[in-house]
Amino acid sequence: MPFWVYILECSDGSYYVGIASDLPARLARHQSGRGCAFTAARRPVRLVFAERHSTEPEAAGRERQLKGWSRAKKAALLAGKVAEVHRLSARRRR
Repeated sequence: MPFWVYILECSDGSYYVGIASDLPARLARHQSGRGCAFTAARRPVRLVFAERHSTEPEAAGRERQLKGWSRAKKAALLAGKVAEVHRLSARRRR
């Protein structure tokens, strides 16, 4: 069974990073206000990124990684700016 790591953009412009085995059902829960308190208070939400993983531990690791990223780094990922993601990664390692 595949697992998904996803990013939602909330109505206030904030990002929410999550993991799901059934992405459509999880998105429906977020939209209905039953997903989690963070997104319930910031509806509507919009799916802006989804990445498929073959195992739950792999997906959970990626979720942790993305949750640790800055807003700028997430925005670069969403815009497909790979060089910018790498540049922002190098800045944090200094």
